[in-house]
Amino acid sequence: MAASKSLLARLTGGDRRSIGQADEIAALVLKQPALIGELMTGLRDLDPLVRMRAADAAEKASLKQPALLRPFREELLRLLDEASQQEVRWHLAQMLPRLPLTQKQRLRAALSLRRYMEDSSSIVKTCALQALAEIAAEDASLQLQVKALLQTAIKTGTAAMKARSRKLLRQFEDR
Repeated sequence: MAASKSLLARLTGGDRRSIGQADEIAALVLKQPALIGELMTGLRDLDPLVRMRAADAAEKASLKQPALLRPFREELLRLLDEASQQEVRWHLAQMLPRLPLTQKQRLRAALSLRRYMEDSSSIVKTCALQALAEIAAEDASLQLQVKALLQTAIKTGTAAMKARSRKLLRQFEDR
């Protein structure tokens, strides 16, 4: 438990404009994969800075080693539903498509990600669009719904949402 406090203690301090030691923690987790469990504990920490930075570090580590997340698949799906902090939400949206999901889990994730489209953060919405498109690429039953969502975002979204949606729609057409 001391290692957990030490790891998470490195994610405290400063303010939300700083990622703190998230990059260093991600690199450490890549070298010592057993630490991923401690990092995942940080996603539910009482301190919003720790939650934000733990999510950032987990996302960065999983970009290079997606398999790190596999033991936490159910926990990440629960967090997708429960997280309200925007920084955690956008990192969860980035991580979820890296997991092998059953059809039931893909549908569950898609439902949660659609709710993210109501978030006040444009970053959360843009990451949710990306995640939905990636999940739909693996599940034909979601593709029409996701394409419609992307077409709506092109018309009504922020500049970032419009640009990402155009790119994602082109990818669907190229398949």
